[in-house]
Amino acid sequence: MLATSLAVAQPPTPPKVNFVDIAERAGLTAKTEDGDDKTKRYIIETTGSGAAAFDFDNDGLPDIYVACDSTPSLLFHDNHNGTFTETAAEAGVAFNDGGREQAGMGADAVDYDGDGWPDIIKTNFSDDTAALYRNNGDGTFCDVTPAAGLGKNSQFLGWGTLFVDIDNDGWPDIFMANGHVYPEVDSKGLSNTFRERKILYWNEHKGRFRDISLDSGPGITTPFNSHGVAAADFDNDGSVEILVNNSHDHPSLLRNLGDHGNWILLKLEGTKSSRNAIGAKVTVRVGDHRQTREVRSGGGYISQSDFRLHFGLGNATKADAVEIRWPSGLVQRLENLAGNQVVKIRKDVGITEK
Repeated sequence: MLATSLAVAQPPTPPKVNFVDIAERAGLTAKTEDGDDKTKRYIIETTGSGAAAFDFDNDGLPDIYVACDSTPSLLFHDNHNGTFTETAAEAGVAFNDGGREQAGMGADAVDYDGDGWPDIIKTNFSDDTAALYRNNGDGTFCDVTPAAGLGKNSQFLGWGTLFVDIDNDGWPDIFMANGHVYPEVDSKGLSNTFRERKILYWNEHKGRFRDISLDSGPGITTPFNSHGVAAADFDNDGSVEILVNNSHDHPSLLRNLGDHGNWILLKLEGTKSSRNAIGAKVTVRVGDHRQTREVRSGGGYISQSDFRLHFGLGNATKADAVEIRWPSGLVQRLENLAGNQVVKIRKDVGITEK
């Protein structure tokens, strides 16, 4: 009888992990008012819902915007030393244009008008409109909701929202998922319903949006109680799909079958910095028009979209110039990058895979 020796693989040893909450040290828990260290408004008393981390002043470090429910929303400016200063009121994004607190739910930030400065979209509770804050480029924002064409829809309770270029024309459009929090509203004879359709605003290129929801197919008009929203080009065909998480129902995967132009999809890979390149900022120029996107973790409302950055090129067959500003400050530039392809770019190396 032969003796058999079996080698037993030892389980790997987990790394030492030690997370420490530094919120107070970083300035995320209290705000000193009027220069008086003894008078503090504790930010923890607010009701934060959605959040978006983005570099609103283009200084190279991410700031944090928090949409708050029935309390002033918050904007934490990165001080470049590991701390933040809350500046929402001074920056013009704590309240709406009437100076009123809103019941904020989801938030996203993208440069929608091509001026190089990221803007903010925020969804709110029913009987109110969403809020669109345009970046003035000087550390402040202005509420342009009515002027931009977003002031008519007040019956919806908004949750996840994203800037998504649905037709690849190079101008970000706005998608919003909606649904009430109380199933009982269906039996109260109110104008609100528990399940609600979605909203899709098309960017008209002149600082205004058009509501095209009712002409955008059953994926938009069929009512659900929708909350989380994430976007990705799941089949790499250049047309971005949208995944919606629905309460009391299965999720919805919205495939975009409409007309769309040329495109380019950039997958960034960090080396010394984050491998997913979180915090990298990319500017794509086609003719005189430029688009800016950031690689971001989290967004919309309790969701995570694709780390890859999608840019619509319209009728152009190539991007004239692509500039990548990595979190370390390194800037890489590429020219005449052909469209209608997925391009992988590694820091310090350049294009590694198409």
